[in-house]
Amino acid sequence: GQFIELSVYGYGEAPFAISSPRKDLPVIEVTVKIVGRVTKALFNLGEGKVVGIRGPYGNGFPLEVIRGRDIIIVSGGTGLSPLRPLLWEICDNRETYGEVVLLYGAKNPSELLFKRDYEHWKRKMHMELTVDVPDEKWRGNVGVVTKLISREVLPSRDSIAIVCGPPIMMKYAVLKLNEIGVNNNCIYVSLERLMQCGVGKCGHCMLSNGKYVCIDGPIFKLSEIPLREVGL
Repeated sequence: GQFIELSVYGYGEAPFAISSPRKDLPVIEVTVKIVGRVTKALFNLGEGKVVGIRGPYGNGFPLEVIRGRDIIIVSGGTGLSPLRPLLWEICDNRETYGEVVLLYGAKNPSELLFKRDYEHWKRKMHMELTVDVPDEKWRGNVGVVTKLISREVLPSRDSIAIVCGPPIMMKYAVLKLNEIGVNNNCIYVSLERLMQCGVGKCGHCMLSNGKYVCIDGPIFKLSEIPLREVGL
């Protein structure tokens, strides 16, 4: 759930969620999609080139809260990136957690992230995938990921829910979770898309209640932030 600020000299810097699968490995992995100046420059770098790194920053997921609980995780698109370390934490310490459900969707099969991890995750938790637009080889669910949220997949009424993905997806995921009985005290959301400097100086990520995503988040219990921050 934490993030780093990664810079390409001459182009600028941007925040990226840490997506390293294992905390015991001496590497920091991030997942990059071309969306602007910095990310395009990253794609143009060759192996062995130098980049700048600040961090890690942020609070991460509240492991002390979710250990021992049933968990439902809802993610869309690149929102799986900050969840990957959490998913491996659960897999590596499976006896520490209750029932776990992972619902993940992307626009099409080619945009599903971390496919090499799925086989292992599916042995440790209930996992469902969906895509908006299938190709000729796709045999799974079709539609937005929020369609997978139901009372049938909810492990229990007191499950912890974790939501990470595009803002519009998070909005409707929260609405659907509320509909099936998960209250906002049990829902955690990631707001990392709002960040810029990472240290609370630029003011870009300040919420309407005065908190900063980069300092106080990026993971928030939904009941502790204004609902307008997730479009509600």
